[in-house]
Amino acid sequence: MPWTRIISTIVAITLALIMLIVGGWYFTLGLCLIVFLGQLEYFQLVWAKGIVPATKTTLVVSQVLLITAAVAPPLTDALFPLTGALICFYLLFQSKLATIADISTSILGLFYGGYLPSYWIRLRVGLTDTVPTVSLASNNFSFMGFWTKSWTEPNLLPSALMVTFLAFGCIWAADIGAYVMGKWLGKTRLSYISPKKTVEGAIFGLLGSIIVAELGAWYLTWPYRYLTGLLLGTLIGIVSLLGDLTESMMKRDAGVKDSGQLIPGHGGILDRTDSYVFTAPLVYYFVTLLLPLLE
Repeated sequence: MPWTRIISTIVAITLALIMLIVGGWYFTLGLCLIVFLGQLEYFQLVWAKGIVPATKTTLVVSQVLLITAAVAPPLTDALFPLTGALICFYLLFQSKLATIADISTSILGLFYGGYLPSYWIRLRVGLTDTVPTVSLASNNFSFMGFWTKSWTEPNLLPSALMVTFLAFGCIWAADIGAYVMGKWLGKTRLSYISPKKTVEGAIFGLLGSIIVAELGAWYLTWPYRYLTGLLLGTLIGIVSLLGDLTESMMKRDAGVKDSGQLIPGHGGILDRTDSYVFTAPLVYYFVTLLLPLLE
């Protein structure tokens, strides 16, 4: 692995951990910046196809969605169709007649780059204390953020932090397992969309996600921990891979290798965050709907 890739990976993980641990506005504004840069890359892919979406409007309303997810999480779902309608209204009054592709890529940009990432904010910042985890501490949504006095006492840690960290850990384990074992043992191509991905790598990536989820379920003393850990790890392992393939499909259609060059050795923001997009709502509803039923 090139040194530029290793160094940029270390820097990215460090920044992600700081945002994740401190939470509050630090996590929210950090994610807003990541989403903004990722959406710019998405629209560059769209422009490469000769499509003219409502770029500026989508960028603005996406930021509104993210901030709403932090300050009033229940309103995010209600705001999503309203912002989508606003984008359509904007395209109606352009000097050039908008096409179906213009409208659909704008709405996809809002959904893929704004609405789905808002679940990470809801999970880390807006998760209520009714979730049955080992800790029922406050989510600590404040300007100063959160920092614990002891990492060895789970009861001192916010449930929102623990669940979000577990989700990140599963994605990291899936990515590392798929990359390392795919390089070592990979022989069978997984999909023509991404020629470098192999079935062997996908299997080990899935196993890595399951192992981390099982450890997390045990640490958080979830009900039926072996079953819930297996289920969460499997879902994250599969969905993170599908997110990766979805972004690869968009790049392939646009005729580019990377979504950008912002991260040395890795490409663009979308190239590094594609596994997270579809995972956030899955984890959020797993802990807010399924776990309470089992409890």
